[in-house]
Amino acid sequence: MKLRRAKSDTNTELELPARTDVVTIVRPSGERVQARVAEGDGQSLLVALMFRTERPFESGRLDGLVLEFTSRRGRIRLQGAVTLEDRELLRFRELHSLEVIQEREYVRVAATRPVAVTAPSNRSSIQTFSVDLSGGGMLLAGPGTLKIGEQIQFRLTTAQGGPPITGTGTVVRTDSQGRRAVCFDEIGEGDHRRLVRYIFECQRAERRRGLDRNERHGR
Repeated sequence: MKLRRAKSDTNTELELPARTDVVTIVRPSGERVQARVAEGDGQSLLVALMFRTERPFESGRLDGLVLEFTSRRGRIRLQGAVTLEDRELLRFRELHSLEVIQEREYVRVAATRPVAVTAPSNRSSIQTFSVDLSGGGMLLAGPGTLKIGEQIQFRLTTAQGGPPITGTGTVVRTDSQGRRAVCFDEIGEGDHRRLVRYIFECQRAERRRGLDRNERHGR
């Protein structure tokens, strides 16, 4: 999934994930490792790996690591000096922002669409549906078996009879209703364009409905 650099703003305070937030450590090879923020003091972050990796992190081989997380602004990518404090604990210091996906791609729209998900905890495909969609992720109605930090494969159908939008994502949180928020990890460029186009179409339809309501009420 291609990311566009946001315009830099030297007056904007650096946004960091909060304690217990799920983040992703991206190696220069592109390998993505799920972690959780163990502590932060506003200038550095200590993150704990959520799963064992095939290639353990080693001191002296930590250059180029990127820390990635999502916020209301979109997906934020940070980089800085990294030290290994334990086999599964990494300290990120002197952090600076690399990029933020443009906000226009992270407009969120309410959309109930069929989604098939497959997760390591359940290798068979499970049918559910989206509650809302954005260019960077989606909120799913279920299933309740999905765990925070778990990576899933998904097949999202936006048009009846059309090819599904496919990719992988990570469950980053659940809400009070048990719905699962998924952040996209990998999605084809063509599929991503179709998704963003669908989101814009939903926005236009919603604006038209709003205009029609206003006309009926003489506004």
